[in-house]
Amino acid sequence: MTGTQPLAEQEFAGIAARITRPVVLVGLMGVGKSTVGRKLASLLGRDFIDADEAIVAAAQRSIPEIFEAFGEAHFRDGERRVIARLVDEGHGVIATGGGAFVDPDTRALVLERGIAVWIDCDIDTLVERTARRSNRPLLKTGDPREILTRLAQERTPFYAQAPIRVVSENGPHADTARAIIEAIDQWL
Repeated sequence: MTGTQPLAEQEFAGIAARITRPVVLVGLMGVGKSTVGRKLASLLGRDFIDADEAIVAAAQRSIPEIFEAFGEAHFRDGERRVIARLVDEGHGVIATGGGAFVDPDTRALVLERGIAVWIDCDIDTLVERTARRSNRPLLKTGDPREILTRLAQERTPFYAQAPIRVVSENGPHADTARAIIEAIDQWL
């Protein structure tokens, strides 16, 4: 790779061969962890799994139902166990829920046994993206912009512990996936 020239897709295989741990995507809801994660996994020739989907499958309940019935603390405990299992299973790319990396035990696990990538995004884009889905329990209690702004302020110090940070622009998710691969290449 020279200067600012983007990597060609054939170079991804060489980078993928150097990745020996799961790539674990962290960041606020709406940054594109699942969508970008699927594209990233495809470019790397790896499998993709969404931790939230694995939690729903394990609990046989939706995330809003888990929050309502048992509370956030119970949800975070189950989330931590599911993410540990997904890392142990050796998945290539794992998308986590927005609050997963805030939990100290989950964060330590991901930092030790995965490659943590913080996908960051501006609040205006997050508000637009999260408005498209109604399954965001933390946004049901007030103004989404205020909640997302507060969550960003509270969670940024935790997300910043990820060794890799990529900003998701309001463009194609493939661009963010390529930026992640380039960032991992530089980090390795």
